[in-house]
Amino acid sequence: MTAILLSLIAGLVLFLFAVGNLSKTIQRSMGDKASYWIQRYTSTIFSGILVGTGVTALLGSSSAVIIIAIVLVNALVLPFRHAMGLILGANIGTTVSSQLIALDVGKYSPVLLLIGFLLLFLSKSERTRNSGKIIFFFGLLFFGLLTMETAVAPLKEEAFFFDWMKKTENPLRGTLTGALVTLLVQSSSATVGMAIVLAKQELLSTTGGLAIMLGAELGTCSDTLIATIRGNAAALKTGLFHVTFNLLSLIVGLLFFFPFVHLVKTLSADAPIERIIANGHLLFNLLGVAFFAWTIPLFEQVLNRLLPDRPLTDTGLSGG
Repeated sequence: MTAILLSLIAGLVLFLFAVGNLSKTIQRSMGDKASYWIQRYTSTIFSGILVGTGVTALLGSSSAVIIIAIVLVNALVLPFRHAMGLILGANIGTTVSSQLIALDVGKYSPVLLLIGFLLLFLSKSERTRNSGKIIFFFGLLFFGLLTMETAVAPLKEEAFFFDWMKKTENPLRGTLTGALVTLLVQSSSATVGMAIVLAKQELLSTTGGLAIMLGAELGTCSDTLIATIRGNAAALKTGLFHVTFNLLSLIVGLLFFFPFVHLVKTLSADAPIERIIANGHLLFNLLGVAFFAWTIPLFEQVLNRLLPDRPLTDTGLSGG
């Protein structure tokens, strides 16, 4: 059990390290383009959703995109209303990572590591070196998943672990597990990734995997709330909108959990369980955005009443 636990921790650390550095490397490669796209092309709810989806898919982190949005809102260069569409899109964009994780590409991760390593250390071109870093961290991400998948394989023989994971089939318990794990590792992608890994090893059912996925959607709100500390009212409203949207989506998801599971299984046909969980992640966020996008004016009105923007003279910045 010690060897299993250490290997699992090692795989998780590699995954989290790769996700964080991949996002930072892509952000540096893009320069100010991400901020430019966010400011320039989010004038409507629909365009905000598209930009949020695209930028999140590129950066591989919904938290990174939402934090960028909070920073821009706090700097008064992005209106709060525009940030709301961006947040909805970020929730869709984050499902790209689960689709990639569901693909059986872990066995090819050494190839990506080798290519990235060679580009990084043999090239003198900054652009090529950045490309090498991106490829290397992608390889490290999938190698971390492969390490976790190999580590948990022996747990099939452990009755206590099987019984514990079976409890996640209870939607509320599974959701709480997903939220707690995400709160600890600060990455919903890692939580969904672990659920997919466990499902591939037949240690987690479709029901349990989808329940954990729901919890991960709520647990990921913690870092965006932290980003609003000492921010202005608009920045705080942006963080609260993210939490409120994810919480309401979670409540609706739990209320209709078993019909949702049935729908995901039906749409996924004969797909393997890891693909079903990834498809459920995508479908849940698509339905949540489709359902709540039309209520953004109401959200805006309520949050503006709760947290009215203060005039600049009230902030103490103009008093000298």
